[in-house]
Amino acid sequence: FIYIVVISQGDCDISLVGSGSIMTDLYYLSQADGVGDWRVKEARDLSNLVQSRITYLQNPQDCSKARKLVCNINKGCGYGCQLHHVVYCFMIAYGTQRTLILESHNWRYATGGWETVFHPVSNSCTDRTGVSTGHWSGEAHDKDIQVVELPIVDSLHPRPPYLPLSIPEDLAQRLHRLHGDPSVWWVSQFVKYLVRPQAWLEKEIADTTAKLGFKHPIIGVHVRRTDKVGTEAAFHPIEEYMVHVEEQFQHMARRIHVDKKRVYLATDDPSLLQEAKTKYTDYEFISDNSISWSAGLHNRYTENSLRGVILDIHFLSQTDFLVCTFSSQVCRVAYEMMQTLHPDASSFFHSLDDIYYFGGQNAHNQIAIYPHHPRSPEDIPLEPGDVIGVAGNHWDGYSKGVNRKMGRTGLYPSYKVKEKIETVKYPTYPDADKLLSNSQKK
Repeated sequence: FIYIVVISQGDCDISLVGSGSIMTDLYYLSQADGVGDWRVKEARDLSNLVQSRITYLQNPQDCSKARKLVCNINKGCGYGCQLHHVVYCFMIAYGTQRTLILESHNWRYATGGWETVFHPVSNSCTDRTGVSTGHWSGEAHDKDIQVVELPIVDSLHPRPPYLPLSIPEDLAQRLHRLHGDPSVWWVSQFVKYLVRPQAWLEKEIADTTAKLGFKHPIIGVHVRRTDKVGTEAAFHPIEEYMVHVEEQFQHMARRIHVDKKRVYLATDDPSLLQEAKTKYTDYEFISDNSISWSAGLHNRYTENSLRGVILDIHFLSQTDFLVCTFSSQVCRVAYEMMQTLHPDASSFFHSLDDIYYFGGQNAHNQIAIYPHHPRSPEDIPLEPGDVIGVAGNHWDGYSKGVNRKMGRTGLYPSYKVKEKIETVKYPTYPDADKLLSNSQKK
């Protein structure tokens, strides 16, 4: 048996010199006595179950009679934002048992539509026609309408329960055992289904992997500049990212051989690659500067730019750790895709700004597990069981939020709370589960 003791005194955390060793011990503990094997199998089984249910929903026996939910991809934003828009539509389709009809003709990135890049969301039902059509007015009100058109999440009213960060009730117990952030895992399953590449894109990914010499160990760095800086996000110099890159390589070196300190650098600033190479000569930076040029504001909404952002997200998701800003949808998509490649990749990141979130999500709440007595005017008190609405993590040991019982907003120690994961009674699709069970027996 291995016992790990966390020592604290009052409201002060004690930082130990051996924290890296503790992280290494935790890694080996997770792999001991078949635990790692169980996690791999459970992650695969859960993903297969959800993918089977989505496939069943998306391929009804008779499309002309199927209940449908129409989603138009052309939300006025970039690729990551548009992909998340489709994920939101998909979650509501799944929750309301409607086949998702994705309208992507004249897509701002590719006039041929979604299917020119990824596999169709349905093999048998892409026609939006039906005996009745209406705009979303709530699950109960729409039950007699065959085809429902969904607005963007900002205009959704009334809001159904099937929005992030909730998870399905029937999977909740298994997800809590398996994954450090069940909400992200659930989002990742819809991303996984959506971004199944067409043959030409698969070849492009394979060719670029060979061309760049992409291999492990490698850490992904995503630096978003241009339109984000000064509006949605602050400027962060490359030095801020590299502090966490170096820290992760030190952790890696305690458990694996690191032959080179490789960094996959994704950015919309073409000058950053040379700056990074000049300042950090002991690192190997892997990057495609043509992607950086295509990500510029004047080139962003082109098929070449689409190829670039898809490749960047793919390679970021394939890295061993991500350093980025979660204010960027690109990095959040890469983090979501990363969850589909490992049993639990919930801790494989460091964000310089936001915590993980999903645009248009329902309230993100935490529950206090330790009392906290304010030590400054900025602090808020906590009692075990208090529900805290999270505003953000300051990454200095404190988070900001509102104590919903008291209505007070302020700072509190991040370690004194745990996530409050909301569960929703999603449909369970028993026919899909039977089909999956029969195929596994064969």
